[in-house]
Amino acid sequence: MRTEFAFELPRGYVDDSGVVHRSGVMRLATARDELVPLRDDRVRENAAYLTVVLLARVVVRIGTVTDVHAGVVENLFASDLAFLQDMYRRVNSEGHTRAAVACPECGHGFSVDVAGGRLGES
Repeated sequence: MRTEFAFELPRGYVDDSGVVHRSGVMRLATARDELVPLRDDRVRENAAYLTVVLLARVVVRIGTVTDVHAGVVENLFASDLAFLQDMYRRVNSEGHTRAAVACPECGHGFSVDVAGGRLGES
């Protein structure tokens, strides 16, 4: 069973030294991952913070950053946060990062990996 999923952030996390980190790994969430944040005072004060705490628990690495904590997630660009939220939903409810799409011109259906990658590689 696959429990870890690689990804490429659309913009990338910029660390304190100005280095941009784009590639990373997210693991499947456990029941504990979804329950523990509910006891977090930051989440109790602001329910929207649940996303930050939850992603900090399941993102294993972003670039060379292996200590992914709420502060790291807070400093992601909004587009990267939205990307990780969508990826979390996909891997934890569907078990993969593929999406079915259709060519807008010919209507041919195919799947793409929404976890990102280099241009032209989906």
